[in-house]
Amino acid sequence: MKYNQIAKEILEALGGKDNISAAAHCATRLRLVLNDESKINQEALDKMDDVKGTFSTGGQFQIILGSGTVNKVYQELTKLTGLQEMSTKDVKDAGAKNLNPIQRLVKLLSDIFVPIIPAIVAGGLLMGINNVLTAKDLFIEGRSLIDAYPEIADLAALINTFANAAFVFLPILIGFSATQRFGGNPYLGATLGMLMVHPDLLNGWGYGSALANGEIPVWSIFGFEIEKVGYQGTVLPVLASSFILAKTEQFLRKYIPSALDNLLTPLLTIFITGILTFTAVGPITRSAGNLLTDGLVWLYDTTGLIGGALFGLVYAPIVITGMHHSFIAVETQLLAEFAKTGGSFIFPVAAMSNVAQGAATLAVFMIINDKKIKGIASAAGISALLGITEPSMFGVNLKLRYPFIGAITGAAVSAAFITIFKVKAVALGAAGLPGIISIRPDSIAPYVIGMVISFIVAFVTTIILAKRAAKKEQAAEKAS
Repeated sequence: MKYNQIAKEILEALGGKDNISAAAHCATRLRLVLNDESKINQEALDKMDDVKGTFSTGGQFQIILGSGTVNKVYQELTKLTGLQEMSTKDVKDAGAKNLNPIQRLVKLLSDIFVPIIPAIVAGGLLMGINNVLTAKDLFIEGRSLIDAYPEIADLAALINTFANAAFVFLPILIGFSATQRFGGNPYLGATLGMLMVHPDLLNGWGYGSALANGEIPVWSIFGFEIEKVGYQGTVLPVLASSFILAKTEQFLRKYIPSALDNLLTPLLTIFITGILTFTAVGPITRSAGNLLTDGLVWLYDTTGLIGGALFGLVYAPIVITGMHHSFIAVETQLLAEFAKTGGSFIFPVAAMSNVAQGAATLAVFMIINDKKIKGIASAAGISALLGITEPSMFGVNLKLRYPFIGAITGAAVSAAFITIFKVKAVALGAAGLPGIISIRPDSIAPYVIGMVISFIVAFVTTIILAKRAAKKEQAAEKAS
């Protein structure tokens, strides 16, 4: 009866069953697609003891209930609405219909890159281990660990090979994932990726020096010259080519007779897409990708602490819009071009922002008397420190406003600090306290100091703003 009552109250606050078009749940949250979010009675939801927080993202309205409760409330909700049980993917797809074009682009990039993150994380962390073994002055003055212990040199070389694999063959991973997302055969996408890093081609890493020396190999076909250059570590070329491959395959399947479909469609799809990739799409998008990467690195290197502070300040608002998922593509490119970029500066800034959100939430836990918010803040604050900020941000900080201001202040100050020391990551991971294992060895010390600064500034600023808010409230009560 308890869960039925909770479901009834939630349904009423959401505007009734006619306002819900899709529903699912994950480990802690109801994930709902609503026909009109303006009908939500937010005040009623906030007053419910079992509702730990709410937020809207990606076309979904999500209600945090906690594990053990959410599944039982969901069962009662489906009975009340008559909706069939759906997976989170089904709801995600339904929610996408409510997104604007920019949000759809962000979702598209997220759908492509999120599945391949484990491979990138594994490669990046192995790269970090290799850096620990080969970095001078990290443990021994003037020497690295392999200098001091030559017997582990081959171990470092082995780890380095393992670390590079995901980035050397990155077009295969992206080709598979992107082609699947665009509606094509993912194995043809993987084949396209293999074609783009084929060993017969000039290795993409050596393209710059070969161009300067006039030593780029070519195919000479009917008087036309096509550069025989690979696309190791690139992102934009394989994304564009995967889109063309998927659409080419779909077009051919409409017109090729079914008896010849399995024979001609793969053949023509790969051949047509391959020709377009090496003649036009690849060279253009390679240049665009290089400009993007060089531009970001230049911006980071030249704007210094001011640019870092601004990025730290706006990172949390960007998360609110969901557009931070688009950073995955940029970070992948930065990590893939490690020799040129030195790693990703986005991940450390994200970590500073997440720690600041956690600190602000814990400050609320320390000073607020509201038992419900206090209960949410204790768990949400720790979660944010570990890299998961949604409960903290949407359940506490945005709701009270002043903790959010305190958090972005802490993020701005700490991001400016780590920018001075050029802190960069060699892998993606949990952007928070555990993120230390993703940081380049020579950046670990300033990264840790940055997290301390982030926590202290956000915590203290939140308490100061809370006291100011309390005084204003008292003054308003006296005036009334």
